[in-house]
Amino acid sequence: MTDTPTATSTPTGGGWTPSDRELERRAVRRRLRLRSLSVATGLVVLVLVALGVALTSSPGWPNVRELFFSWEHAKAVFPDVLDGFWLNVRLFLVCEVVILALGLLVALARVARSPYLAPLRVLAVVYTDLLRGVPTLLLVLMLGFGMPALGLQGVPISGTFWAGVALVLSYSAYVAEVFRAGIDSIHPSQVASAEALGLSRPQALRYVVVPQAVRRVVPPLLNDFVSLQKDTALVSAVAVFDAVFAARDYAAYNFNYTPYVVVAAFFVVLTVPLARLTDWLQRRWLARERAGQL
Repeated sequence: MTDTPTATSTPTGGGWTPSDRELERRAVRRRLRLRSLSVATGLVVLVLVALGVALTSSPGWPNVRELFFSWEHAKAVFPDVLDGFWLNVRLFLVCEVVILALGLLVALARVARSPYLAPLRVLAVVYTDLLRGVPTLLLVLMLGFGMPALGLQGVPISGTFWAGVALVLSYSAYVAEVFRAGIDSIHPSQVASAEALGLSRPQALRYVVVPQAVRRVVPPLLNDFVSLQKDTALVSAVAVFDAVFAARDYAAYNFNYTPYVVVAAFFVVLTVPLARLTDWLQRRWLARERAGQL
């Protein structure tokens, strides 16, 4: 008579030890994951190699390589692009903070229910509808060239300042809608429970609704900020010496487009980690929601 594997879990010393059957299941799942990962990796490498071969074997590849992938031009323009890109990063960091605050205020104005706040609610609706309807580039051009031309006393004339204002106005309208969607996703029973505990409507929003809504909309907010990080390049349209302007200036004098590839590499290096962080937060939030922790 032979021994058969244990089919049930065995508690030992207050802990939990998986059964032989469970260990066997885990091993099978691990082998399946490895096989799936190997197949996916192999196919990705195969496709990339095929694209690389097709690109480098095309008739015009020598000209493209000289115009867009010149190592000498990349080295020459790198310091100017780096200096300009630092301006893009600073603009992104400052605008992001202002956009978060302004977007949340606009969202709260839109969800206000008091009849005394009706004018504020109408203004918030007009703000989001109008600014989401105007392309961000047009806002940058209108404010960047229009506001300094007014010659108002005490008003900044810096193109960087007004380009930043244009980014804030445009993106705060989108972010306000993201916040409003998060606030609307909170079940009304939670507001009713808060009011039953004696909280006023503003207190219920502050202590119950807004904290949950903000946690829910973090992934879409990060998506908006990934877009914002790229759109800081629009400030070059009003002659702000950022990374794109530096690349365009170099390309115009040297008849070579390699600086544009260098600038693209800078933005990709900064954007990809943000995108991966967004994906990770989305998966984490989804897992917690399925587990009933949200």
